[in-house]
Amino acid sequence: MVRDVKDSLTTMIAIRKAGENDIDALAVLFDDYRVFYKKETDIDGAKKFLWDRIKNDESQIFVAENDHHELAGFVQLYPVFSSTRMKRLWLLNDLFVKPEFRSKGISIALIDECKELCRLSGSCGMILETAKDNAIGNSLYLKTGFLQDGDHNYYEWETISPQVKL
Repeated sequence: MVRDVKDSLTTMIAIRKAGENDIDALAVLFDDYRVFYKKETDIDGAKKFLWDRIKNDESQIFVAENDHHELAGFVQLYPVFSSTRMKRLWLLNDLFVKPEFRSKGISIALIDECKELCRLSGSCGMILETAKDNAIGNSLYLKTGFLQDGDHNYYEWETISPQVKL
């Protein structure tokens, strides 16, 4: 499904599912997203990662594209399952809009497309996490109908801890 959004400059923004032809442009956006989260730039790694996700149908990626065919943002979701609800649940893992396209409703349109995916796939909903100090993200998610979960603690475990040297 393609959704159209007009930004404040009356440029049309279309929200659509990403495909193999988007890999090069999407990899640049994905790399910018990773750099935002203090990771080293790696365009080639981003291309391979995204190619594998799309080729193997391991995630759903939606892009926001302006009428000049420039990608303005993207969102990536991974399927997980809720045992207690006995249904699919989507993990909204990545959401990024280029700085020059922010505050134009693109993030909201991308989230709306994610909600439609949830409805169409018969899932029980969507989860996400963001940093406590991400004021813009925390505000956005509440504004788009997400509820903050105060009942659960979230933990992380990595195979190689940054503090451990082998």
